[in-house]
Amino acid sequence: MAVGCKIVKDFKRPPAALVERFRDMPVANIDDNMGRIAAVDAAVRPIGRGQLLGTAFTIRVPQGDNLMFHAAMDMAKPGDVIVIDANGFTERAIFGELMASYCKKRGIKGIVCDGAVRDRGGLAAMKDFPVYARAVTPNGPYKNGPGEINVPVVIGGKVVHPGDIIVGDDDGVVIIDPAIADEIADATLAVEKKEADIMEHIMKDGTYIRPWVDEKLKEIGCEMI
Repeated sequence: MAVGCKIVKDFKRPPAALVERFRDMPVANIDDNMGRIAAVDAAVRPIGRGQLLGTAFTIRVPQGDNLMFHAAMDMAKPGDVIVIDANGFTERAIFGELMASYCKKRGIKGIVCDGAVRDRGGLAAMKDFPVYARAVTPNGPYKNGPGEINVPVVIGGKVVHPGDIIVGDDDGVVIIDPAIADEIADATLAVEKKEADIMEHIMKDGTYIRPWVDEKLKEIGCEMI
């Protein structure tokens, strides 16, 4: 085996029902229940709109090289989200509309790339197939390898393991360990209910009751004049 060249063909995926618990949940609310530090780097931005939801299928590639992505496209399963650690390199695109379209046809739910992509217009126009990337460039990739498939990778400063739950929306992307997913989903549902009640008061009564503000100001000794 060449150094840095490893392919793990399959891995244990979480139950589909567990992944579905995060359907339509705002990423911001999920992040609030994960210490407010769970989101990937804000530079990894959405191209297009819609929720990204699925199971992480991970790839690590050399800077500007997509050989392992070509191999991975035929291995990933419906419901997976392909997660590409491209070392944050932005001078060569790892993929464009053709490869994304093939992934969508195979039932893959989207792609997160800590690197560059191309064909921004085509990717943005794709329905039900969110793509996230650090940059856009017309420069194409090399296809020399090596690389790794289904090993732990780093995306926007966050470690992603094969089988992690990936959730993304217009705000960004979070990675959820399946072992704590039920707990996070329960807490997020509670936050959504609380925020719905607050919004109702804002729209109906014009009030936004938050006594903690005065308590915090008093705590820090803020002088009121």
